[in-house]
Amino acid sequence: MEALKLKTVDDLLLASQQGERIELINGEIVKRPMARSDHALAQAGLSGQFLPLWRKGSDGGWWIMSEISVRYNEHHCPAHDLAGWRKERVPHRPTGMMEILPDWVCEITSPGHERKDTFTQLLRLQAYQVPYYWLISPEDKTLIAYELDNGRYRVAFSVECHDVATCSQLIIPPFTGQVLDFGYVFGDE
Repeated sequence: MEALKLKTVDDLLLASQQGERIELINGEIVKRPMARSDHALAQAGLSGQFLPLWRKGSDGGWWIMSEISVRYNEHHCPAHDLAGWRKERVPHRPTGMMEILPDWVCEITSPGHERKDTFTQLLRLQAYQVPYYWLISPEDKTLIAYELDNGRYRVAFSVECHDVATCSQLIIPPFTGQVLDFGYVFGDE
C-alpha cells in the first residue's frame, strides 16, 4: 500500500498555473467552488465597509484583503475570502503570498463547501491561534464571530439578519471602532 504524499505550496503554485480556483488544505489541493452572486455581493459589501480602516495609519488601521492566500505551513495554504492584519503589527503594505499570521479571517460559505469553512478552517485557524474568525452564510443571512479565548475559539458575536433594522448598526470584534451594516452586506440595501 502506497503512503499518501501530502501536497505542498510548490505543488499548489504549479497547479494554479492551469487557471483553476484552488487552494491547499491540510496537504490536499482542493478546488474552490464556482463564484456565486450571493457570495460575491457579501464579500464586496463587507470589503467596502472596511475602507475607513484601510485608510487609517498604524493607529487602528488594518490591511484587509480579499481572496488572499496565506501560507500557514508547507501543507496548508488556503485562499481566504477576506483576511486582515493590524497595521500596528504589519506597518508596511504586504505583497505576494502572505506568510504572516492574520489577525482576522472571514470565510463566506459556499454550497457544498460548508464543512471546510465551519469545521476544517475553524479548527486549523484555532490551532494557528488566529485571534478572530468570522463565518458568514449569505444564504441564511447569518454571521458568527469567533474570538480566541485561552487558545480556543468562543462565540464573541452572532446575528441572524432577516430584519434589516436589527443588522444595520453592528459593532463586532475585532472592529469595535467601526459600525458595520450587514443589511447592506446581505444585499437588503
